[in-house]
Amino acid sequence: MSQIDTLPPLRDVIATHDLSARKSLGQNFLLDLNLTAKIARQAGDLTGCDVLEIGPGPGGLTRGLLSEGARRVLAIEKDPRCLPALNEIAQAYPDRLQVIEGDALDIDPLVHLTPPIRVAANLPYNVGTELLVRWLTPKDWPPFWDSLTLMFQREVAQRIVAQPGSKAYGRLAILAQWRAEAEIVLSLPPGAFTPPPKVSSAVVHLKALAEPRFPAKAATLSRIVAAGFGQRRKMLRASLKSVAPDIEDRMREAGIKPTDRAEQIPLEGFCALARAVDAA
Repeated sequence: MSQIDTLPPLRDVIATHDLSARKSLGQNFLLDLNLTAKIARQAGDLTGCDVLEIGPGPGGLTRGLLSEGARRVLAIEKDPRCLPALNEIAQAYPDRLQVIEGDALDIDPLVHLTPPIRVAANLPYNVGTELLVRWLTPKDWPPFWDSLTLMFQREVAQRIVAQPGSKAYGRLAILAQWRAEAEIVLSLPPGAFTPPPKVSSAVVHLKALAEPRFPAKAATLSRIVAAGFGQRRKMLRASLKSVAPDIEDRMREAGIKPTDRAEQIPLEGFCALARAVDAA
C-alpha cells in the first residue's frame, strides 16, 4: 500500500501509541491512508480552505486532508491518548494543523478558523447526529461552513438523503435538504475499519445553499418536524397538537390533510405549515 506522506503507516502509529479504539468514544479507526485521502477528495478542492475535523483519532483523515492541500486543519479530539500521534502530524505539516483537546459539543471552532471553511470528519457514532443538526440549524444562514463531508453509519446517511414516502424519511432529511444539497458519495464496508463495526458506513457530502429552498423560520420548522416524526404511526394532526391549538386549520392552510402522516409530507409542505403556524 502506498503512502500519502513520509509519516509511518497508521498501524505502526497505533501500535507505538497503544491506541486501541474505545467503544465508549464511538471510535472506529480507518487505517488505509489511500482511503482516507479518497474521503478527503470528496470535500473538493481544499486549497485555500480551512477544514474543521471532529474526532481525528490517530489522524488518518487528518493526513488525507493535509496531503490533499488543505490550507489548515483544526482537529478537535476528546481522547488525550491520540494527542501525541496528532502532534507528530503537526510537526510533519508545519503551521497547518492545530489540535484542540476537548468535546466538540462544547467548543466553538470559529475563533480558530478563517473562511472559507469546510467540515470533514469520520464522526464518532455517539455525537454525529447531534453535530449535524447543530450545523444545519444555526441562527443565521448561510452558515460558517461551505460544505460538510461526513462519515456516518449507512442507516444515518440514508436518512439524510431520504425522499418522502420512504421509511428513512424524517427529521434529518428535511433539515438537511431544506438548506443544502445532500448526496451519498462513498460507501464503506465494516472491514475498512479497526475494529470493524457491526454496520456499514457511508460518506455524505452536503453543500450549503445560499438560501433555503422554501421560506420558513428555522426554529418553527424544527419544532414541527420534531413533533411530526416523534410518533410516526399517528396522523399528523395528533402528533402536532402541541404545536398549535388550531393545528388542523393551519394544516389546511398549508395544503396538508389532517389525516396525512408525517412521512407523506414533502419538504415544501412542512415549510408551508411552519409559515402558517407563525402567521396565526
